[in-house]
Amino acid sequence: MDRGYSAAVVLRIVGVSESTYYHRKKNPVKERVYKGGRKIPGYSLTSTGKPISDEQIKEWLMELIAGEESIYGYRKLTRCLQRQYGLVINKKKVYRLCKELDILAPQRQVHIKHPRKIAINRVITKSNQLMEIDIKYGYIAGENRFFYLMCIIDVYDRIIIDYHLGLSCEGKHAAQLMQRALWKRQLFTDTAKPVIRTDNGPQFISHAFENACTEFRVEHERIPPKTPNKNAHIESFHAILENDCLSKHEFATYQDAYRTVTDYIQFYNQRRLHGSLYDLSPMEFINQLALGKVKPFIVKV
Repeated sequence: MDRGYSAAVVLRIVGVSESTYYHRKKNPVKERVYKGGRKIPGYSLTSTGKPISDEQIKEWLMELIAGEESIYGYRKLTRCLQRQYGLVINKKKVYRLCKELDILAPQRQVHIKHPRKIAINRVITKSNQLMEIDIKYGYIAGENRFFYLMCIIDVYDRIIIDYHLGLSCEGKHAAQLMQRALWKRQLFTDTAKPVIRTDNGPQFISHAFENACTEFRVEHERIPPKTPNKNAHIESFHAILENDCLSKHEFATYQDAYRTVTDYIQFYNQRRLHGSLYDLSPMEFINQLALGKVKPFIVKV
């Protein structure tokens, strides 16, 4: 057409109808710009509408594959999550989470560098013999995201020795938490180190945490799947935290959550009366025990 031929002749040669040509000339197709898919929300809902963070779902997946469900693939693991925890979740998301955890079927045959040590029954007679670590998830309504609280508790005196509070929670944070706890209890030079007990969460089976246990000469044992009673003391603290603190606040920002939770942990350690400690706070119990004003006791776990 630029050379003087009529549009009808050119269209007849190339095999395009005139109506199509003039319609597209009048309504040019705009170039589509790909903006990416939907942002990953970071949580799934239960059948009752309660948000459950992806980190909690990962922990449930780790517990499943550590037990009888170890023979299942991601599709059957999806069914387990739906039946046992009431999650509204599809197999595509479970596949993505399993891939992030590196627990898809072909990878399960890889040699484990740090074999799992199952938690055994113990008799605790003093502080610094057994410590438990676990993670609590809190929700920030104003920002529509979760924060993570990982605490380490001494089973005997029930004090929260240290904690990690943040918007992420990885194996390196668990290693740093254990290191700080040993430093605060002045146990680096002791030959008798405390046993660290955890569940089977991804943070606690990571190379970073297991390597730290080896470096600090600390025995790490993991509870069997679906036996939270083996980690009862830290689970009890998190239940107290939920009832006394988290359930009574709707956080607008992460800063609000951080301030509220840290204040509560300080209150718990220093002033909250504990029925198992002669109605003393953990700090008061430690001081009274050192002065011989209260009798030592035995804790069976």
